[in-house]
Amino acid sequence: MALDHTNPFAAPSTLDYQLPPLAQIRTEHFLPAITDGLEQQRAEWEAVATSPEPATFANTVEAIERSGELLRRVLPTFWIYTSSLGGSDLDALDEQVTPLLTEHRDAFLLDPRLLARYDAIADADADAAENAGTTRLTAEQSHVLGLLRSEARRAGVGLDEAGTAHLRELNARISALETAFGQRVVAGMAAAAVPVTDEAELAGISDGDRASFRRSAQDRGAVERGVDHLITMILPTSQPVIADAESPVLRSRVQEASVTRGGGHDPESDTRGLIVDLVRARAERAELLGFPHHAAYVAAGGTAGTTDAVMDMLTGVVPAATRNARAELAELQDLAARTSPEERPLVTAADWPFYARRVRQERYDIDLAELRPYFELDRVVVDGVLWTATQLYGLTFRERTDLPVYADGMRVWEVFDGEPGVAVDAPDPADAPDGTGMGLFMLDPYAREGKRGGAWMTGFVDQSHLLGTRPVVTNTLNVPRPPAGEPTLLTWDEVNTLFHEFGHALHGLLSDVTYPSWSGTEVPRDFVEYPSQVNEMWMTHPVVIERYARHHETGEPLDPAIVERLREADRYGEGFATTEYLAAALLDQVWHQVSFADAPTGAEEVLAFETAALLDLGLDIPQVPPRYRSTYFNHTFGGGYDAGYYSYFWSEVLDADTQAWFEEGENGGLDPARGRRFRDVLLSRGHSGDPLGFYRELRGRDADVAPLLARRGLL
Repeated sequence: MALDHTNPFAAPSTLDYQLPPLAQIRTEHFLPAITDGLEQQRAEWEAVATSPEPATFANTVEAIERSGELLRRVLPTFWIYTSSLGGSDLDALDEQVTPLLTEHRDAFLLDPRLLARYDAIADADADAAENAGTTRLTAEQSHVLGLLRSEARRAGVGLDEAGTAHLRELNARISALETAFGQRVVAGMAAAAVPVTDEAELAGISDGDRASFRRSAQDRGAVERGVDHLITMILPTSQPVIADAESPVLRSRVQEASVTRGGGHDPESDTRGLIVDLVRARAERAELLGFPHHAAYVAAGGTAGTTDAVMDMLTGVVPAATRNARAELAELQDLAARTSPEERPLVTAADWPFYARRVRQERYDIDLAELRPYFELDRVVVDGVLWTATQLYGLTFRERTDLPVYADGMRVWEVFDGEPGVAVDAPDPADAPDGTGMGLFMLDPYAREGKRGGAWMTGFVDQSHLLGTRPVVTNTLNVPRPPAGEPTLLTWDEVNTLFHEFGHALHGLLSDVTYPSWSGTEVPRDFVEYPSQVNEMWMTHPVVIERYARHHETGEPLDPAIVERLREADRYGEGFATTEYLAAALLDQVWHQVSFADAPTGAEEVLAFETAALLDLGLDIPQVPPRYRSTYFNHTFGGGYDAGYYSYFWSEVLDADTQAWFEEGENGGLDPARGRRFRDVLLSRGHSGDPLGFYRELRGRDADVAPLLARRGLL
């Protein structure tokens, strides 16, 4: 049945760049558009699968890539709304839609008729190469065809009827469990918010943060319960407020609330049973597909290739990382003893950020909290993040206030292409009418109730020459919103997050490929973080930081001597940072390297499993808990990075080596020639070829691990 014409998704958007008509979209519009879209695309796939014509790239692969026009309009918006807005209605709809999408994907991947057509195209191309000395397919087409064939086989297309039925059942169960886990993590963040009724407990905390805590209490109705301040959680274990709080009681309360999320104290957000069910279902599926465990299944689809390669990399740096962490702990303990000679307190996980901040102050004469007035959101974005993209890649940005957004506080820029290092200002509207640029960049910076924690990049529209579409890319953060009329002042970590996420945005904006399924960031999971990590390097570049790090009241730039000490201070604490990351990455691997027979069977086993795994790995340092404990490890149990959290470190090897390459260029690395080459060889090519092949083309060799080891103090 045709979708009601009044549904905003019923026809292509008339807005620039096919941005959805966000002002018109309501929750009730999603389900009919999704169900109709699924039906339409299934019919299109069926037409391909049953075509009497001999299989060609055009009538098979390109026909599939063109299919699903309605789904391309509705699903990106649906995913953005469920993660960025949330709420009971959207959560309930997400639970309803998830199994439909899983079934739909299975119908595509597990159709042997489609695989037979892919194989026929490949055979014909091989015959042409043998008989005529030339292939019929372009390099991009040949690579995409190979991806489709390997993806289908890895997904289980060769199973018998009973095996296929069981696989579909497992896929549906896994998707439903991942959705439920993600929702409970959000609920756990809300339940773990720490109420403060005595303002004396907030000693040491900035006025800006206090104002944000007051606003949180007001927004969430806590004031009516006598709570003046509400300290809300971010997704990782370590909460920023404990670096500032002078009260050890408050630090302990916040840390305890953070690490116990999902552990059963609040039944509505208890994730332990979901973890057990997920691990078992993933292990069972892997074995059904011929893999020893889920981690092997995931590694086979990445650039790492095997779990041995992953484990060798991660476990190889554990001894150096923990050695450095223990040395840092001894230093913090000494400071604590000097600070309170009578009490001689033992430094706990709740105290580490507090004393680490003071070590930085002693050693580098830096107090990060006092620097926040220099990191005003608008200036960091416009004069830091976007300006750097102009210098390196030739992009210019013009803010669009006439386009709709889905939440208050969002901003939109139209992106234009120019010469690197030349064009600084966006074209005048008279010279470049609306909609004539290369795409849109949207920023959703503020935390809100119902929003998933963390920061991420996604988009409403993917770039594709086949479809004639240009990218509409979003960056989403969770910065506490200040009271009305006050500036948004960022922490140093939040500045880093902005640069990181914009690296993902660049990967989407600069995509220059033919087929939408392999556009932008649609690369192997253990490669996708590489461009975003490279973009972090510009945050401390002398020219860049001099532009954006200016006092929001006086306009005075941050003292260059402080900037240099910031760079030095950034290298302090790598023992803690590397150890907490390794604990999470290896915990992810251990959970997913268990067989179905050996996997835990009860929720009460989850925390014991985690403790035993960390002990066995030599990562059982009480003062350095994992960056994410199992019960709120949304990367791995909410889906997306399951058995793949290692990819941040794997990608950082490429990142550190690329940073060294940039720094060999002119202007301390802010070199338009190198920016253009990085854009052309890597950022523009999506998954149109072998990602590591693109890297070798850039560097002329495989990546050298030495720059990363030096960066993290692991040599």
